[in-house]
Amino acid sequence: MFSLALKMTQRDWRSGELRFLLIALMVAVASLSSVGFFVDRMRAGLTRDASQVLASDLLVSSTKEISVDWKNEAHQRGLQVAETVVFPSMAIAGEGDNTTAKLVTIKAVSAAYPLRGVLKLESDAPDPKGKKELAAHGVPKTATAWVDPALLPSLNAKLGDTVTLGDQKFELAASIASEPDRGSGFLGFAPRVMIALDDLPATKLIQDGSRATYRFLLAGDKRAIAAFQEFLEKDIADKKLKGTRIETIENGNEQLKTTLERAEQFLSMVSILSAMLSAVAIAMAARRFMLRHIDACAMLRCLGLTQNQVTAMYLWEFVLLGVLGSLAGVALGFAGHYVLLEWLGKLVANDLPSATLLPALQGLAIGMLLLLGFAMPPILQLRNVPHNRVIRREQDAPQVSVLLSYGSGLAMFIGLLLWQTGDVKVGLMVAAGFLVGMGLFALIAWSAISLLKRFRTLFSGAAWRFAITALQRRPGATVTQVVALALGLMALLLLTVVRGDLISAWKKSTPADAPNHFIINIQPDQKASIENRLKNFASPEVYPMIRGRLIQVNDQVLTPKSYQDERANSLVEREFNLSTMKALPDLNKVVAGEWYDDDKATEPEASVEEGLAKNLKLKLGDRMTFDIAGQKVTARITSLRKLDWGSMRVNFFVVINPKAMRDMPQTFITAFRVPEDQKQFPSQLTRDFPNLTVMDVGAIVKQLQDVLDQVITAVEFLFLFTLTSGVLVLYAALAGSQDLRMREAALLRALGATRSQLSHAQWVEFILVGSLAGLFAAAGASAIGWVLATFAFKFAWTFSPMVWLAGIVVGALCAMIGGWLGLRNVLNQPPLLSLRNA
Repeated sequence: MFSLALKMTQRDWRSGELRFLLIALMVAVASLSSVGFFVDRMRAGLTRDASQVLASDLLVSSTKEISVDWKNEAHQRGLQVAETVVFPSMAIAGEGDNTTAKLVTIKAVSAAYPLRGVLKLESDAPDPKGKKELAAHGVPKTATAWVDPALLPSLNAKLGDTVTLGDQKFELAASIASEPDRGSGFLGFAPRVMIALDDLPATKLIQDGSRATYRFLLAGDKRAIAAFQEFLEKDIADKKLKGTRIETIENGNEQLKTTLERAEQFLSMVSILSAMLSAVAIAMAARRFMLRHIDACAMLRCLGLTQNQVTAMYLWEFVLLGVLGSLAGVALGFAGHYVLLEWLGKLVANDLPSATLLPALQGLAIGMLLLLGFAMPPILQLRNVPHNRVIRREQDAPQVSVLLSYGSGLAMFIGLLLWQTGDVKVGLMVAAGFLVGMGLFALIAWSAISLLKRFRTLFSGAAWRFAITALQRRPGATVTQVVALALGLMALLLLTVVRGDLISAWKKSTPADAPNHFIINIQPDQKASIENRLKNFASPEVYPMIRGRLIQVNDQVLTPKSYQDERANSLVEREFNLSTMKALPDLNKVVAGEWYDDDKATEPEASVEEGLAKNLKLKLGDRMTFDIAGQKVTARITSLRKLDWGSMRVNFFVVINPKAMRDMPQTFITAFRVPEDQKQFPSQLTRDFPNLTVMDVGAIVKQLQDVLDQVITAVEFLFLFTLTSGVLVLYAALAGSQDLRMREAALLRALGATRSQLSHAQWVEFILVGSLAGLFAAAGASAIGWVLATFAFKFAWTFSPMVWLAGIVVGALCAMIGGWLGLRNVLNQPPLLSLRNA
């Protein structure tokens, strides 16, 4: 039976019956396996570099200096130790009018850093492997600094030049190629400047209120590390230390793993959209295969083949096709994952391990799952072809087993969703979203096709009347074509035109005079001087900033697990930037309660931002207890405020009345706008006040936007698979009706219709289908853009005509391409031959 199946496969391949099935299968497998290979290599890199993520076996990070007792205890236990201090500051290069200042992340490291992994520096001479990087021996020497290569051009400096950090000058001695524990997060976007820990005091950058992270690195025998970890955990619990976190190899890269898992879910959902459309194309192509093989199957039955033999023959044929298509799709996906790595791999890691065989095996499994799941129903129908089909040109209705097999195919696809997303809830939500979206598009498309009937008489041309009649004669196939193409186009429009409109609307939502620079770490004795220097910038308000940790709400002592929401727990873990002022700040609006009257206040009173109150489940009258430099302050919530985050001005989650905060240690913060003709002012300011941190908000937003653009470009690449799948469904729907269209065309030509009229009717049909799909795609993309702008980003949304124009034009072009591929041979067959074969 296998040899017969092989011969049938060769025959069907030569006749072109299997090529479309093969292409549809390749697209589905390629889109899914490209994500699989990408995630597999990223995860393998995290596993390989687990200890390097910490640069140690055990890491203690804190917002306060590491206890001397802990250091002594570690030395007594024979552990290797190292220390780092990480904080944002300004790097200043040049002199006079050529002074340039940039926000950087300074990392002061002790002599033993790193304990695990390798710190690499760029080198002019490549090593034997061809890489221009060499392992660093030790840490920067006294009064020297190692920097990110990207920092040099932004400072207009080169190696050997001098850079000023605080009160100390450093020679730029080397460029950092890779850093084992660089990590991610906001500070990861700022260029790195690495200095020796012994040089840190001379800079005078760490002062009261400075935001710095102290890290204590340990390495040694596993048992000794585990015992010291128990000692630390007990000491932290006994002393009730806040802001101190212990990280191990097991949990140290937990954040990166979580980020990768979320990225995998998102990318998988994008690729699954391609797989879903490809599955529809496979089902339609398999049905066409079945219809074209009914006569051959009946003849085989007459020649003695049993039902089981017929089933086995076609099953073997589809298995062979599935293996071939899946292998080709895996190969295409393997090539495609390099595109994802080019855009996304740079954000996470370099020099990733080679891919394993797991994504390839998953790709093969996915291919077979899709092909058998959606091609089995037609095979079962061929099984039931009667002998008398050779004489009587009729076909029985599908049996229950055939209908059940369609249900099994749908179940397989939902299982694929759950497998790829790795989350039952997310997978079911995606499945429901796809089904609801497809159902809504299908309903609207069906209504639109019905309305076309009323406009048929408005067209005098025969081609238009033929086209509209053809659309209404096959409403199911037409709806399928429109929905499939609309989904693919909507995805691309959402990430191209609509993305640009979202960014443009976001920029317009920011006031023209909005601040573009922030100054933090202003010391009390510098406040008057800074205010005097800022008089030329509309005298911006300088606000106090007090760092405090929320430790209790009413009678509930807060812990990192007090809330179910991750964001709420992270807020409890970190220190708040509190402030104090008498008057309600500009652009703040009290939405509940009343703003406090400091002169009449008899106890500490707090005003809380409404979003924070919602996350932490706070209400008016609740009491919040903060730990501020060892002092506890309990304030009653007397008002809730709504803030205008788009104003780019200084905002605070919690503001406490001045009388209660009189004796608290504080620094100051302000925001101001630097005109284009005074770009040197920030550099001059940091030159005169080296301890200040001046953040160029515009530059930071641009950095974030560059990262976002990389992610979006990668997703757009995946959506090319989606659009290809949509065109394949369009082609399948048209090709599936090719035989019927040939007979209809032959009959119309016999009745007097010309070839030119029928050809024009086909092109009109393609344009109508594509334009309708493009219109739906534009409507869907615009609706999603409005939802994002209104409910996620909170700014006004303007519907762009470009979205609708692009949707209609691109939709018509795609439909014309797919239609030409599917029906280019319909009018080539002589009418007499078509009528004889009918």
